[in-house]
Amino acid sequence: MDDKGRRFLKVRVRAAPIEGKANEALIAFLAKSLKVPKSRLTLVTGDTARLKQIDIDGLDEAALAISFPD
Repeated sequence: MDDKGRRFLKVRVRAAPIEGKANEALIAFLAKSLKVPKSRLTLVTGDTARLKQIDIDGLDEAALAISFPD
Protein backbone atom coordinates (compact mmCIF):
# COMPACT_ATOMS: atom_id res chain seq x y z
CA MET A 1 0.00 0.00 0.00
CA ASP A 2 1.11 3.53 -0.61
CA ASP A 3 1.12 6.36 1.92
CA LYS A 4 -2.57 7.04 1.15
CA GLY A 5 -3.61 3.44 1.80
CA ARG A 6 -4.08 2.56 -1.87
CA ARG A 7 -3.05 -0.88 -3.11
CA PHE A 8 -0.53 -1.01 -5.92
CA LEU A 9 1.18 -3.68 -7.95
CA LYS A 10 4.76 -3.41 -9.17
CA VAL A 11 5.15 -5.00 -12.61
CA ARG A 12 8.08 -5.12 -15.02
CA VAL A 13 7.51 -5.96 -18.69
CA ARG A 14 10.09 -6.75 -21.35
CA ALA A 15 8.41 -4.74 -24.11
CA ALA A 16 10.02 -1.42 -24.95
CA PRO A 17 7.99 1.71 -24.19
CA ILE A 18 7.68 2.48 -27.89
CA GLU A 19 4.33 3.07 -29.61
CA GLY A 20 2.42 1.73 -26.59
CA LYS A 21 4.02 -1.73 -26.69
CA ALA A 22 4.83 -1.72 -22.95
CA ASN A 23 1.27 -0.65 -22.11
CA GLU A 24 -0.09 -3.45 -24.31
CA ALA A 25 2.18 -5.94 -22.55
CA LEU A 26 0.99 -4.72 -19.15
CA ILE A 27 -2.68 -5.05 -20.15
CA ALA A 28 -2.03 -8.54 -21.54
CA PHE A 29 -0.24 -9.60 -18.35
CA LEU A 30 -3.00 -8.31 -16.09
CA ALA A 31 -5.77 -9.83 -18.21
CA LYS A 32 -4.07 -13.23 -18.20
CA SER A 33 -3.32 -13.08 -14.47
CA LEU A 34 -6.88 -12.06 -13.61
CA LYS A 35 -8.46 -14.40 -16.17
CA VAL A 36 -10.49 -11.61 -17.77
CA PRO A 37 -10.63 -10.39 -21.38
CA LYS A 38 -8.23 -7.57 -22.27
CA SER A 39 -11.27 -5.52 -23.31
CA ARG A 40 -12.26 -5.19 -19.63
CA LEU A 41 -9.02 -3.35 -18.77
CA THR A 42 -8.60 0.34 -19.48
CA LEU A 43 -5.50 2.45 -18.98
CA VAL A 44 -6.87 5.44 -17.06
CA THR A 45 -3.69 7.41 -16.39
CA GLY A 46 -0.01 7.03 -17.18
CA ASP A 47 -0.04 6.44 -20.93
CA THR A 48 3.54 7.72 -21.18
CA ALA A 49 4.52 7.51 -17.50
CA ARG A 50 6.00 4.74 -15.37
CA LEU A 51 3.12 4.94 -12.88
CA LYS A 52 -0.19 3.84 -14.32
CA GLN A 53 -3.76 3.49 -13.17
CA ILE A 54 -5.77 0.65 -14.70
CA ASP A 55 -9.55 0.30 -14.47
CA ILE A 56 -10.79 -3.30 -14.50
CA ASP A 57 -14.47 -3.48 -15.41
CA GLY A 58 -16.49 -5.89 -13.29
CA LEU A 59 -13.75 -6.78 -10.82
CA ASP A 60 -14.02 -5.65 -7.22
CA GLU A 61 -11.14 -5.08 -4.84
CA ALA A 62 -11.76 -8.37 -3.01
CA ALA A 63 -11.32 -10.37 -6.22
CA LEU A 64 -8.21 -8.38 -7.04
CA ALA A 65 -6.76 -9.09 -3.59
CA ILE A 66 -7.27 -12.83 -4.15
CA SER A 67 -5.45 -12.69 -7.48
CA PHE A 68 -2.59 -10.57 -6.13
CA PRO A 69 -2.23 -11.17 -2.38
CA ASP A 70 0.11 -9.01 -0.30
